[in-house]
Amino acid sequence: MMDWFNGIITWFSGLYWPGKLVYCIIAAIIVVCIVLLILLAFNFKRYKRRRTIVNSFVYLFLGTTGVVWVMPLFYMIVHSFRLNGSAKVSDLWPNTWTFDNYIKLLTDTSQSVNFPRFFLNTLVVAIFSCVISTLVVLMVSYAFSRLRFKTRKKFINIGMVIAMFPGFMSMIAIFMLLDIMGLLKTLLALIVCYSAGAGLGYQISKGFFDTIPRALDEAATIDGATRNQVFWKIILPMSKPIIVYTVLTSFIGPWCDFIFVKIVMLDEVQNYTVSVGLQQMISVDYISEWYKPFLAGSVLVALPITLLFLKLQTYYVSGVTAGGVKG
Repeated sequence: MMDWFNGIITWFSGLYWPGKLVYCIIAAIIVVCIVLLILLAFNFKRYKRRRTIVNSFVYLFLGTTGVVWVMPLFYMIVHSFRLNGSAKVSDLWPNTWTFDNYIKLLTDTSQSVNFPRFFLNTLVVAIFSCVISTLVVLMVSYAFSRLRFKTRKKFINIGMVIAMFPGFMSMIAIFMLLDIMGLLKTLLALIVCYSAGAGLGYQISKGFFDTIPRALDEAATIDGATRNQVFWKIILPMSKPIIVYTVLTSFIGPWCDFIFVKIVMLDEVQNYTVSVGLQQMISVDYISEWYKPFLAGSVLVALPITLLFLKLQTYYVSGVTAGGVKG
C-alpha cells in the first residue's frame, strides 16, 4: 500500500505546475461532491438549508471550472513576457519580464516564420470573407422571411439539413475543385471556401427578420418601393443587432480556421494565415527558439476578436435573442 502511495507522490512531483494545478482542482471537485452527497444523505427537511448547501456546491463548482478555463489564458499572457527558459518551465510567475518576444515576433522575418505576413494574410481573407458572407446571409434570410414562392419551404429544409454536416467533410471535393480552377495555394481560394456556403447560415437572421412587422413592407410597397428598396432602405437600417451578429460570426471563422488553410496552402508558407503560422512556430524545428514568440503571437491574434466582442457585445446578444424568437 505504501509503495503504491509513494509511486503516486513521485509521479505527482515530476509534473510541471500546470499539471499539478489541474489534478489538485479535480481532486478538490471530487472531495466536494463526496461531502455534498454525505450532507444530502441526511435528507434535510428544511428547504432553505438544503438550498444553501446545493447553491454553495454549484458556486464552488463554477468557480473551480472558471479557474481551469482562465489558467491557460493567464499562462499565455504572462509567459509571453518571459525572458528565460524554453518551452517547459516550473515557475508560474516569470523571474524576468521583457518585450523581446513581441519584438522578435514582429521584426524577425528571415526564416519561414513571418508573423507580420501571416497576420496580413489573415486580415485580408477575414475582411473580404466577412463582407461577402454578411451580404449573402442577410439577402438569403430576407428572401426566406419575406418572399413567398413555391419551393420556399423545400429550400429552407434542404438548407437546414446540409448545414448539419460540418464543412470539412467536403474537403476532398473542395481541394479537387480548387485544383481544377488553378486556385490552390492562393488567398482567393480561402475567400471562396469561406464565402461559398455562407448562405446556409440564414437561420438566426431569418428569425430576426420574422420579428419585423410586415406592415412596414406593405406601406413601402404602396408608396412605390420595390423589394430591393425595402430591403436596403427599410429592413437593413432596422436590423443593426443581427448585422453585427452576422459580421462577428463571419469574421471569426476565417480568423481562427486551421483545417482549410492547411489543406489549401500546402507548402506555400508565404500565404499561411496566423493559425497555421503559429502552429509552425511550435513544430520540432522551431519550438526551442519560437515558443515564447508563439505565446506573444497568440496574444496578438486574440486581441482583435476580444476587442470586437467587448465593443459590440450588446448588439451581439440582442441579435441572437431576437433571432431566436421565431423560426
